[in-house]
Amino acid sequence: MHLIPSSVLLMLSALAATGVSAQRAHNSNAPIDFGADHIELQDKANRAVLSGGVSVKQADMTLNSARMTVAYTGEVVGGNPQVSRLDASGGVTVRRPDQTAKSQYAIYDLNRRVITMLGAVTLTQGGNTVNGGRLTMNLDTGRAVIDGSSVRGSGGATASGGTVTQTGGRVTGTFSVPKRN
Repeated sequence: MHLIPSSVLLMLSALAATGVSAQRAHNSNAPIDFGADHIELQDKANRAVLSGGVSVKQADMTLNSARMTVAYTGEVVGGNPQVSRLDASGGVTVRRPDQTAKSQYAIYDLNRRVITMLGAVTLTQGGNTVNGGRLTMNLDTGRAVIDGSSVRGSGGATASGGTVTQTGGRVTGTFSVPKRN
C-alpha cells in the first residue's frame, strides 16, 4: 500500500481550485492504429517489435516512442490478433485530452486498462506539472498517481502554472494559486 505524499494532495487541491476536471474514461476497446519505420513480427513468440518513430493511437489517446513491443494473446478475432500489452521505450509520450505524460519507459496493460510509466516521469495537466519516478494511469477512472521512486527526475518552470520537482525519492513542488478579487 502506498501513502499519498502531502505534495500530491496539494496538487489535487490546486487542480480542484483551478477548475481542472478529471479525465473521462478512455475507450480501451477501440482499435489500435500504429505506425513505425520498421516492424518485426515474431509469431512464435506472439509479439511484434516496432521501431523508429513509433506512433500508436487508440480513441483519443496517442502513445509515441522510439521502440515498442506489442504482445498478443495468439487469439485472432475478425482476422486481427488480440493485443494484450504494449511495452514502449525511448522518449515515451502519452497524450490524452488536457493531459500529457512523458517518461523513458511505459507499459500499457490492455487487460487491466492501466498505463505505468517509469523513469524521469513528467505529467502535465492544465497549468500544473509534476515530476517523479513512476506514474500509474487508470484509463477507466482517469485517475493518475505519481510517486517519487528512486528514479530521479528534473523539474523546470512552466509558463502557465506550477512546477513540482522530485528530488531524493520524493515528490515536492509549488502550484499556481487562482487570482482573487
